[in-house]
Amino acid sequence: MFGNEFYHSTTRKYVAAFGTLFNSIYLTRTSGDGNTTRFRIPINYGPMQKFLAKTQQDPNFTAPAISLPRITFELTSMTYDGTRKLGSLIRNRSAISDSDSDFKSQFSAVPYNLDFTLSIMTKFTEDGTKILEQIIPFFTPDFTPSLQILETPNVTLDVPIILNSVTQEDIYEGSFEERRALIWTLTFQMKGYYLGPVANKKVIKFSESNIHTGLDNTVAEVGVNVQPGLTAEGTPTTSLTETVDYANINYTDDWAYIVDVTDVTVSDDE
Repeated sequence: MFGNEFYHSTTRKYVAAFGTLFNSIYLTRTSGDGNTTRFRIPINYGPMQKFLAKTQQDPNFTAPAISLPRITFELTSMTYDGTRKLGSLIRNRSAISDSDSDFKSQFSAVPYNLDFTLSIMTKFTEDGTKILEQIIPFFTPDFTPSLQILETPNVTLDVPIILNSVTQEDIYEGSFEERRALIWTLTFQMKGYYLGPVANKKVIKFSESNIHTGLDNTVAEVGVNVQPGLTAEGTPTTSLTETVDYANINYTDDWAYIVDVTDVTVSDDE
């Protein structure tokens, strides 16, 4: 309908960034004889109920089952956040390396809140508390990583991730053959942004304006021309001998500018 096909993989990047925060959590167990075992907690994307059912699908313990402890997470909802909306005319801009007349432009990002649910499934209570204590101290209640949303134009944003709640549940019902599972559920909200299509725009190298003394006056009284110049530190000048050649003007240049004001007599009807 809108006529612009584009895909920045934004949601995929948010999900990957969220999961990366928890993919290096380790657990150390100490046996009665003093020996220790250290291993990394596996993490998967998907609903907790799916993995919980997998752990309980074989009551006779004859088939391989998912080992505990384990961490799962999923994106549960997305809502628009009008409190973080920027001006609709604000744009992101970046230069094109092989062009001096064009640059890339994109309208400001649209704010959305992404809600995540993280589940910690363990068999023993202390395993769960060990994992939990490696997570919650970093959220006060937010943790803010920097994410590169786009490469061209280069858009890197600080994306707060807020820990909203922590709940615990003991799944220990039914017969003695069923496996026990302790579940800690953590809910998070990520303050993300979504960007629209990237378009190529022309670089404005010169500006020419005619000023009228009134709305009914069809004859311009003053003409104002603005163009890049050779003066230092951005100081405007009226010396037309210091103008810059058109071919030498690039989008990333920091030329100063020349303002030329002249008396003109130009009719709008001409």
